[in-house]
Amino acid sequence: MANFSIEDLKALREQLGTGMTDTKNALVEAEGDVARATELLRLKGAKGNAKRADRSTSEGLVAARESGDSVSMIVLACETDFVAKNEKFIGLADQIADAVAGAGAASVDEALEVAVDGKTVRQLVEEQAAVIGEKIELAQVSTLKGDKFAVYLHRTSKDLPPQVGVTVAYTGDDADTARAVAQHIAMFAPEHITRDEVPADVVEKERSLAAEIATSEGKPEAALPKIVEGRLTGFFKQTVLLDQAFARDNKQSVGQVLESAGLTVSGFSRFKIGA
Repeated sequence: MANFSIEDLKALREQLGTGMTDTKNALVEAEGDVARATELLRLKGAKGNAKRADRSTSEGLVAARESGDSVSMIVLACETDFVAKNEKFIGLADQIADAVAGAGAASVDEALEVAVDGKTVRQLVEEQAAVIGEKIELAQVSTLKGDKFAVYLHRTSKDLPPQVGVTVAYTGDDADTARAVAQHIAMFAPEHITRDEVPADVVEKERSLAAEIATSEGKPEAALPKIVEGRLTGFFKQTVLLDQAFARDNKQSVGQVLESAGLTVSGFSRFKIGA
C-alpha cells in the first residue's frame, strides 16, 4: 500500500510541475518521503537536461524591464514554438526578466547567478527545462544605463510571444520619436550608433574591399578614392544608426530625425529569436 496520499501527490505535482506518472513513481520509490521524491524527480530532470545539452534552441521569447536608471532585456530560448507560448515558459521569462533588471546584470553569466526566492536563475532554468522536457537556456542579456528608455517588443506571429526586442537609452523629451527609433532599430538592425563606434579594422577592411571591387571593374585609378569613399558611405548607411534612412521617412536619416526631436541616443540593444 502506498505510503502517501492523493494530497501529497497533488501538492508535489503543483510544486514541481511534473507529470502524474513520474510524480507517483517517485513517491512510490521514496516510500512516501516527499523530500526524497523531490530529489528523485530533480535528478531525473537533471539527467534529461544533460541529454538535451547539444540540441539547438531556435525558438523562445524576448522580455524587457525597466528598473531605476537602467533597462534590461533577455532572450529565453527553447527548442519549439509550442513551448515558447507555454504559460510556464512565459512565467519563467517574466521571473528572470524581473530578477535581471533588479540586479542590473549585464551578461548571461552574471544573470545566471542572480538569486530568486532562494535559488539562482540557473537553477530555475534547469528545473523548468526538466519539467517541460525541452532544452531551455538564457541565451542573451543586456542592461543599459541611461536617463530615459524606449522599449519595443515585436511579435512576428500573433500566436507567439515577442520574437524581436529593442531597448534604447536616450536623453530628451520626445518619447514618441524615441519609440519610433526603437521600432526602426527592430526593422533595420543597425550595429552601431555613430561611425566612430565602428572598429577601425572593420572600416579598413571595407575600404580595401571597395577598392578591390572598383579596380576589378576597371574604374579609372584617379577616380578610385571618390568611388571607395562613396561605397564606404553606403556601408555606414547599412550599419550605423544615425546614418540609416529613417523607417517612417526615408528622405531623412535617423540622425536628422533625432536632432529635430532634440534626442540623443546613448545606447541600444536589439535581440531577435533565432538570429
